[in-house]
Amino acid sequence: MRGAERVARVWAHMAVNFEQGDSPGYAEIARGVAWDAELVAAVSSLPEGKWQPNLWLGAVRYLGGPVSSFAAWRAFVMEHWERVVRVVLERSTQTNEVGRCATLLPVLAQLPGPLALIEVGASAGLCLYPDRYRYSFDGAPPLGAGPGPVLECVTEGGVPVPDRLPQVVWRGGIDLNPLDAGDEGDVGWLEALIWPGGQEAGRLERLRGAAGVVAADPPVMVAGDLLEGLPALVARAPEGATVVVLHSAVLAYLGREEREEFASLVGGLGVRWVSNEGWRVFAEWEGARPAQEGLFTLALDGRVVGHAGEHGRRLVWV
Repeated sequence: MRGAERVARVWAHMAVNFEQGDSPGYAEIARGVAWDAELVAAVSSLPEGKWQPNLWLGAVRYLGGPVSSFAAWRAFVMEHWERVVRVVLERSTQTNEVGRCATLLPVLAQLPGPLALIEVGASAGLCLYPDRYRYSFDGAPPLGAGPGPVLECVTEGGVPVPDRLPQVVWRGGIDLNPLDAGDEGDVGWLEALIWPGGQEAGRLERLRGAAGVVAADPPVMVAGDLLEGLPALVARAPEGATVVVLHSAVLAYLGREEREEFASLVGGLGVRWVSNEGWRVFAEWEGARPAQEGLFTLALDGRVVGHAGEHGRRLVWV
């Protein structure tokens, strides 16, 4: 399949995802691009890793462009082509959804502390601070007293909702392009990647609140490939702490062989492993596929324990 045909297919597929994600404006734009031969050819002229709709839509929002209709979006892109392409080439899709901490917390709270957390594909490291946020499970009064946002989650299937937050004594992250939670431009880019729609206001508020927490006490951040840089980062964790390697919506960007290599690598590092990914990432795991599409598969040390909402607002225990 030629590049242009693949670009059109990717954008058409994402139009469906945008509709399901309560973002009709993005759905209209994605569908418009898929049928626009000139735009498809222009996008396909860039490296394949720069074809993603989220990246282009985020770039336009980052530059203050319109996302209300395809016509307005297209006009902005064509008029400001060089500026848009510059952002597309410099940036990458690094959605850092802090709400996922609500679905990671029941797993982390069961591990013997204190904990040393390491996140691969960490972006700005917002998910490295589960002990600094507050949590409301099933509408109960918030757990925790930290300065961060309140993260709400509805549970099913007997989730072991914790009555305390874990003690975290060290935090490290690795990313190809780490972001700085204290940098206005980097936080602005994360904001631009949030889909406009019914839940945008809540997600923006959570993002900004979490960024303030991280900026006040930054983690150790390392730029590099997760397969190459993880062992050295694990070695930096303090003695006496339970080292936990975690990730959310990251390994889908790796090929099958790379995912298998990662699983083997983590298994040999003597750490605990918390995976929160689409079920196809490790489809061979027992119970990997959720009963309802759109949920992530949550696993501890390669054993599926639950299925989680993409933004952390739902957790089904298995």
